[in-house]
Amino acid sequence: MRVALDVILAAGLSAAFCAQMLRWLRVLQREHYEPSSMSRFLGRWSSPPVGSAKSARRPRAPRPITLSHVLAVALVVTVIVRIDALVVAVSVLYGLFCPVGLSLKGRTGKLQWTRRLSTIAVVATAASLVVAVLGSLTVRPWLLSVAMVWAVPMVLELATRALAPYERRQAQKFIDQATARLARIAPRVVAITGSYGKTSTKHHLVDLLAGDGGVVASPRSFNNRAGLSRAINENLADGTRVFVAEMGTYGPGEITELCSWCVPEVAVVTAIGPVHLERMKTLDVIERAKFEITARARTVVVNIDDARLARWPEKLAGTAIKVRTAGSAKVEASVRVVVEGDRWRIEVDGVTLGSTAAVLGVQPTNLACAMAAALELGVTSDELMGRLARVTTVANRLNVVTAPSGVVVIDDTFNANPASARAALKVLTSLPLAGRRVVVTPGMIELGRDQYPENLSFARKVASGGAELVVVGRTNVKPLEAGYEKPARRFDTRDQAVAWVRSALVPGDGVLYLNDLPDHYP
Repeated sequence: MRVALDVILAAGLSAAFCAQMLRWLRVLQREHYEPSSMSRFLGRWSSPPVGSAKSARRPRAPRPITLSHVLAVALVVTVIVRIDALVVAVSVLYGLFCPVGLSLKGRTGKLQWTRRLSTIAVVATAASLVVAVLGSLTVRPWLLSVAMVWAVPMVLELATRALAPYERRQAQKFIDQATARLARIAPRVVAITGSYGKTSTKHHLVDLLAGDGGVVASPRSFNNRAGLSRAINENLADGTRVFVAEMGTYGPGEITELCSWCVPEVAVVTAIGPVHLERMKTLDVIERAKFEITARARTVVVNIDDARLARWPEKLAGTAIKVRTAGSAKVEASVRVVVEGDRWRIEVDGVTLGSTAAVLGVQPTNLACAMAAALELGVTSDELMGRLARVTTVANRLNVVTAPSGVVVIDDTFNANPASARAALKVLTSLPLAGRRVVVTPGMIELGRDQYPENLSFARKVASGGAELVVVGRTNVKPLEAGYEKPARRFDTRDQAVAWVRSALVPGDGVLYLNDLPDHYP
């Protein structure tokens, strides 16, 4: 009987451990193998964040009691009273079902068994087995096995950190290939960075250059060390004249490293804002990280509508770097896209080149930065005006369409910063709609201490604009509901919210889909 019970307990713990590994490996992969993401997301799922009450000057909302909390208390009690079978049973329940909502398979992003993921999984599993075996030799043989079920995120974090030097050496092989390919093909390199707007600016620049042929851009958001080297190795063909590289960063030093082997001739900086503030803590750190892109560039294009970037020409004065300013509002910008009703007036070095119909969903400052970069690459002013008709919106970034149902849909699911959120809401409220206006959003993330007040402020703008608020998920529900100050509809997933929109809205109504968090967020 004792042997049979031990087999059952071991099988249960094994299943629980595997379930936890599948959940947390997926989180690790979706967070680009950043080790600290394990502790951040464990905190989010164990007790979903409600933001900073201090920043919002509001009383702190009570944190919800989750199944994880209940089982954690039960674990402590059963350990103290020394009922090991119940300790294992509680841990099996935790491993199989917690955190509630963090699925095994994934709805928006399934687990991809890459070489790197498999290596981390093997190392973490081996380390856990060693601990479990050592624990089996103690007077309470199940306790360390139980601990390994609960400690999966921490073990994965340690394994990822331990393997980091090995992974850098593996990645260096591809970077060496990319460096050699760049040297052989010798395209003119344009590097684009910014807290937001970099993907759209990249897209617009390609639109302006594509007619000449030989233009390659890093795809989607391949903007880190691994992604950029892959983009070069897979896409840079003989005859490529211009390579447009999007460069992202989670902290100082990353862009310097990217520029050391993907050296830009022209660097473009679109904006400095509170994106990834959770990781970089302050706007000063973000600005310092972005400024690294100027070190090896011959020409730097900056959007001087941005208050921080407006100081960069002075910072770069006296260097060998040429600075080309761009923008929409500032009259001193070298390249301007001035909004005049439903048209844009184009200015270069104080001279009006003409006007063109505005493209709904294209941000004038992003277009101005792309135009400035095109001019630096040799496109003439006359050619530039002729090519503006090619400029289109970027998929999932402020696209405005009318659905077959007659409902106007604004798709801004790939934007998630305060500036783009305000711009998207302005588009919704300015549309000549006869009916309802609805905003579907999980809110904005990675804003650090600003996350609560920014979501609170946005919800207030939704309410003051006469729009209805639909909240998806739990991540930002507290600030969004507090800011809206009226009953808001809530759904667990975006699919549920979309189903409601399709059933509830009619021709003449409009809906804004703002941001779409992957399902490893609560």
